[in-house]
Amino acid sequence: MDKIVSVRKIDEYYMSRALSLASRGQGAASPNPMVGCVIVRDGQVIGEGYHARCGSEHAEVAALGDLARRGGTARGAVVYVNLEPCSHFGRTPPCAPRLVEEGVARVVAGMADPNPRVNRGGLEILREGGVEVDGPCLESECRWLNRGFIRVQTLGRPWVTLKAAAGLDGRMALPHGESRWITAPESRQWAHRMRASHDAVMVGVGTVLQDDPELTVRDAEGESPLRVVVDSRLSTPVSAKVVTGSGGCLIFTCCEDPARADALTAAGARVRRVPERGGRVDLESVLSSLAEEGGLSLMVEGGAGVLTAFMELGLADSLALFTSCRIMGEGPGIGTGLRLGAMSESLLLRDATVRRVGPDFLTEALFSCSPGL
Repeated sequence: MDKIVSVRKIDEYYMSRALSLASRGQGAASPNPMVGCVIVRDGQVIGEGYHARCGSEHAEVAALGDLARRGGTARGAVVYVNLEPCSHFGRTPPCAPRLVEEGVARVVAGMADPNPRVNRGGLEILREGGVEVDGPCLESECRWLNRGFIRVQTLGRPWVTLKAAAGLDGRMALPHGESRWITAPESRQWAHRMRASHDAVMVGVGTVLQDDPELTVRDAEGESPLRVVVDSRLSTPVSAKVVTGSGGCLIFTCCEDPARADALTAAGARVRRVPERGGRVDLESVLSSLAEEGGLSLMVEGGAGVLTAFMELGLADSLALFTSCRIMGEGPGIGTGLRLGAMSESLLLRDATVRRVGPDFLTEALFSCSPGL
């Protein structure tokens, strides 16, 4: 029994290392999952690597390359990888057969791959090749890291985080619409780091008209995500920073106005027409389209109408709420427009954490209506 516990602890230690490596691919690996790999022999790490960017070598191949540079061999070694080794040809050859060819003795997989083309197929190739296979290991942590990949593979949409800034009274703007700046510079820098960790960032056209945001990553390391505007009537100005900025943006609309769409396209935007729902852009169609673009994670930054729409439709997975120690008054707030007839209809959040960010507070939580991982 003690030996089993000891082996489990050792496996969890190296799986934690694989997860740490995998996280380095955040913001660059999409639409592929984040994967890290650690190769161990006799209690020593002899090779490690991670999937750095879509189109680059997979984590297992990167780790084998690191091992080769060190002058070692994988024969008889133990491989730790947070996601089941792939079994199909994509942009690169499959990893499961390669591990068999290298003669590894054991593979510990954090979780099975939710991709229907792979799901347990890689593990079966390993077993048929005489490799001992164990897992899952730290499965909850592995699934959380790749929650966006799981969402796309199982629901056909990215993981959706609603991000908002509000005063202590929950108001997101003053009555006349002014909302800059509710929170302190420390919170804004934190929000930029959050942007860099997502594949896409979204606002409604009201935010574009009121604030003219750039939606780029400026105060943190990392690349700017795909910028998305939800614009039912196609009223985004051609001079808007989100349109003219480097990389342009993707505008979703249900308005059929070829002249206006052509003008925005000429200014640097991509305009995509989707079905309408209640006179507005159908957000489910938007999310499906973003998944087809390769987006695994979306951060919705507002305004209040867009945030409320995601909550009404049950399309939000998590909330990141920055709260400033100020009273805003009679402006729009979190959940403005939600029609609730009873306390039982209120939106419940779970697994909430609160931390201090400068003079502000950041609350992060999961929506209880969000499907589990």
